[in-house]
Amino acid sequence: MNQEEQQFLENYNAEQYWKPSVTADIAVFAIQREAGATYRLDPKKKLCLLLIKRGAPPFKDCWALPGGFLRETETMTECAARELYEETGAEATVLRHIGVFSGLKRDPRTRVISNAFLSVLSEEKLENMKIAAGDDAAYAGWFEIQFTQGKKGEYLLTLQHDDIKIYSSMKKIKNKYGMTEFKILKNGGFAFDHAEIIASAITHLRYETKHFELIFDFLPEKFTLSDLQEIEERVSGKTLLASNYRRKAENFLTQTGEMTNGFGHRPARLFTRKK
Repeated sequence: MNQEEQQFLENYNAEQYWKPSVTADIAVFAIQREAGATYRLDPKKKLCLLLIKRGAPPFKDCWALPGGFLRETETMTECAARELYEETGAEATVLRHIGVFSGLKRDPRTRVISNAFLSVLSEEKLENMKIAAGDDAAYAGWFEIQFTQGKKGEYLLTLQHDDIKIYSSMKKIKNKYGMTEFKILKNGGFAFDHAEIIASAITHLRYETKHFELIFDFLPEKFTLSDLQEIEERVSGKTLLASNYRRKAENFLTQTGEMTNGFGHRPARLFTRKK
């Protein structure tokens, strides 16, 4: 560092500039099996999102994504991983930054800018992970998620766990800078602007899985083509033609030479992701 730089830094006063608060919010997705499978019928799977119930104001008793404030000694990604673990017990293995949410009134306490992250957990990782509320969360749990478009173009976000159901309706718009975002029309139970963040996260997830990114993070190391297609169908909310999907998917796969067994139906070939 030269003398001019050193003198500038010695005289620099950071207190003269306004500083907003900064947070990380994390949308964690997993594919979970429904109960009631039989020997000849694999259990149906569903796309789920991890939510917390806020235990303190603002938005006490409302539902939110895990997240919290950035500490002075950490990066945004470190903040996201720490807050996720502190509030839910989940350990992130994948973290993708998907956007910045900076609405002027998104937090009633003060000006808070949120960095949103997307994470995916495989079924194998979930088996070794205990989800439990911590820090300022009153509850943490998995909600089945549906994100559909209505006849009038509006989008409906619904999350359900047992008899708990939360929802939001919204429309997709392009702002004056050409960026796509969601505008909330009705909000039923979400804290802050988390319905918008969730809508953006699942839109991002659908794009990534369609192009064979992130989809493999839902799966074990070895899997069948049916397993892969089912993940894509659960994420997209669409039924896919098997022959077309498998023809496209094989470009991203390597055969292991192994077969499934013990499921009560014809053995299937096992694949891994092509390196």
